[in-house]
Amino acid sequence: MEKKNPVEEARRYVENAKTLLVEHGELDVETHSYNDRKYVRMAGNTLWNGVLLILDAVFHVRKDRRLRVDIEDYRKAVGPRDKKLLRLVNLAYVQMHIYLGYDGSQDKALCDSCFRIANEIIDRCDVMLPKAIA
Repeated sequence: MEKKNPVEEARRYVENAKTLLVEHGELDVETHSYNDRKYVRMAGNTLWNGVLLILDAVFHVRKDRRLRVDIEDYRKAVGPRDKKLLRLVNLAYVQMHIYLGYDGSQDKALCDSCFRIANEIIDRCDVMLPKAIA
């Protein structure tokens, strides 16, 4: 089985989340909000999983773990190496995982912010990935 490039895979998650909102989210242009909370939740969880995928590729948080990892495990791995990335991860956790994934916040501006944050995290990790693989 061919091993996938984690950056490309994370970007695929972002595209899948975007597709969910565009095709099923039912954007109300007057209120700048999505009508279908179900697809907002799905998009938020998809974005969050894409972020976790790239973070795991760079920081190996899940490696040799028998128990589920926690957001604190990611914070401990990212914090010492890149404070700006840590701020982005904290934003991603709250906005993608909590506000979108759990709450299903239908605000388009929040959704747009989540896409921006996900892409910034992927871009920063893309630079770090060669050292993580070596």
